Amino acid sequence: MSLIVCKFGGTSVASPERIQMVAKRLIARKQAGHDVVAVVSAMGKTTDELVGLASALNDNPPAREMDRLLSTGEQVSMTLLAMAIEARGYKAMSFTGRQAGIETDGMHAKAKIVKVHNERIMEAVNRGMIAVVAGFQGIDANGDITTLGRGGSDTTAVAVAWGIGADVCEIYSDVDGVYTADPRVCPRAKKLDVIRYDDMLELSSSGAGVLQMRAVEFARKFNVVIHSRSAFSDAEGTYIKEETDMMEEAVITGIAHDTSEVKFTIRGVPDMTGVAAKVFSALAGNAVSVDMIIQNISEAGITDISFTCPGADMKRARETVERILPDIKARDYDVDEDIAKVSLVGTGMKSSPGVAARAFSTLGENHINILAISTSPIRLSVVVDGAQAAAAVRCLHTAFDLDSDSVFEETQLSAEEIAAKMNKGR
Repeated sequence: MSLIVCKFGGTSVASPERIQMVAKRLIARKQAGHDVVAVVSAMGKTTDELVGLASALNDNPPAREMDRLLSTGEQVSMTLLAMAIEARGYKAMSFTGRQAGIETDGMHAKAKIVKVHNERIMEAVNRGMIAVVAGFQGIDANGDITTLGRGGSDTTAVAVAWGIGADVCEIYSDVDGVYTADPRVCPRAKKLDVIRYDDMLELSSSGAGVLQMRAVEFARKFNVVIHSRSAFSDAEGTYIKEETDMMEEAVITGIAHDTSEVKFTIRGVPDMTGVAAKVFSALAGNAVSVDMIIQNISEAGITDISFTCPGADMKRARETVERILPDIKARDYDVDEDIAKVSLVGTGMKSSPGVAARAFSTLGENHINILAISTSPIRLSVVVDGAQAAAAVRCLHTAFDLDSDSVFEETQLSAEEIAAKMNKGR
């Protein structure tokens, strides 16, 4: 018998019918002899709807009150799921983040988990129940509800798996694993059977949306095995773990792309000591997350400084740049919102020279201009025009021998269509 954590996202619990499907899956795991703990997100678009309600009443709602409001979404889905399990003759008990013992720091809207008190969850499990935990939320030292940020239910699931000593953390979504690229963009993308933590972390941070980056970081730190799989299929997905049992790593594991970033260019900056420090200290002070930084070669004592940041930070970045322009004696600035970051990721890059040369040659042959470059030992990222992102992913995918023999055709199916196909096949 093994102890497993099963996490289901908002799409999986978006309706009573979907919740029934989740209940059946959890009961099947229980019938197979496993002890089961479920972690759930809010139903469908509930979180967005709650944000909209708050915005209708207050343009700048207090962070503490927003956390209390948003935490209710997961509390609804956890309770309904527990009811659905009970209706099928199996015992279940639901837990809020506080009841589950998820202790966080006091940073509202993006709290970090500091400890998991597993007593109540394990008591329910030892009594033969399926424990159902609300994702995305915890409690701070003052007893206030906190939330973990967008996608935080993945982090909850991994943290709970660590806290209770689970054998595996299964994360169910509307995709059936981790692919070498987004199959909606690259139809010949292949599903990976297994991937290392480091590669998955780089893919997540570079735009692959299948797993939240913080969840992968937590899993790597505490060696929690993640199984990313489909909520609408019984097929094996992708395991994320330290050892992959592969004789030799592929040079490139996968390609991620991110169209959510923007590029700022500050023009006519005096090439003087301390200017860059002023720029990026000011951005950090206004909570702007800078990704890539490019400084041109100085000419006549003048240079340009460019940086990319998340689109969500654009307003704060613009305010900061406008404020510091006179201080650094820069001429002006501009913002390019139509960019994309395309990243090659692979542990094998460390021992394989020529990756950059092949990537740049491939992009050049396909008339794709590179606007910026960033590297790490296992990642090469380029910024390109947003309209060329899909073409860049596809040509690089082919150039690095990642194409599968078959074309991925089910990507365009809705979750309902996938579920209907699976039910028809049973």
